[in-house]
Amino acid sequence: MEGIENYSKALKAYLSEVVTVKEPVQLYEPIKYIVALGGKRLRPILTLMSCDFFGADFKKALPAALALELFHNFSLIHDDIMDQAPLRRGQETVHHKWDLNTGILSGDAMLILAYQLFEEYEPTKFSELAKLFSKTALKVCEGQQYDVDFETRIDVTIPEYIKMIEYKTAVLLGAAMNMGAIVADTSNTCKENSYEFGRNLGIAFQLQDDYLDCFGNPETFGKQIGGDIIANKKTYLYLKTLQYCSPSESEQLIKLFSETPENPSDKIKFVKEIYQSSGAAEASIQEILNYTEKANAILEQINITEDNKAVLRLFGEKLMKRNV
Repeated sequence: MEGIENYSKALKAYLSEVVTVKEPVQLYEPIKYIVALGGKRLRPILTLMSCDFFGADFKKALPAALALELFHNFSLIHDDIMDQAPLRRGQETVHHKWDLNTGILSGDAMLILAYQLFEEYEPTKFSELAKLFSKTALKVCEGQQYDVDFETRIDVTIPEYIKMIEYKTAVLLGAAMNMGAIVADTSNTCKENSYEFGRNLGIAFQLQDDYLDCFGNPETFGKQIGGDIIANKKTYLYLKTLQYCSPSESEQLIKLFSETPENPSDKIKFVKEIYQSSGAAEASIQEILNYTEKANAILEQINITEDNKAVLRLFGEKLMKRNV
């Protein structure tokens, strides 16, 4: 995976050029802070990889790749505010380190900086990239609203949940692949298949993230274990448990997810146990595999070399076996 190291180095250097601390410091310092925390940088790496694999110089995709990374981090700042989350990537969240107003304003500035990066492209390409970006960004907002709505609903279905994570997370991975294809001037069919590959991989990725929220290692995961349980998130694990468990357990689970206890550790412990004993945890792992296989089936239809397909398959496998 030497190529990924090259993408990461180029992205880091470009990020250092674009994201700087200037006046007013209180606006730009939080932006520098959150992007410096790193994370997986999955989305920009996929953009650079896609551009490269379609035969173009991947450095031409750096502005589009960084635009996605800035937008992703913008959404994280605002998500953390909405979730009242104390940690992000093992460090203080922006609104905890500074304050609520700073988090909102710095997030807004990141979104504007992301749009500015598309100005690096000639008009036709700018138009195609910006249209995709706007469509994707709006879907992410819709997904976030669904996520918030689900916290107070007791009738959420698994198809609704899958749609929510598709909008909130997966469309951004689809756009990442698509943008690389756009910069590389490939065919419309390859652009569409690239998007679908990323979208299915993104659904698997979010299912895995939800699983790790419950069963991940707190030393490596970087976020509070059980955060989704505390926030009463209707994840795949929760919904599958309702399908599998007894009526009395179901009633107890629904009641727990309508409350915010003073000591959440007991709630987390009980919920994790019922997720496992009901078979929902195992079903979640299987669903992660299902969407990964869907992504790999679409990959076979993309016009890139077999070696490059193998790299993308391995990239997906590593994502699904991660503990962070």
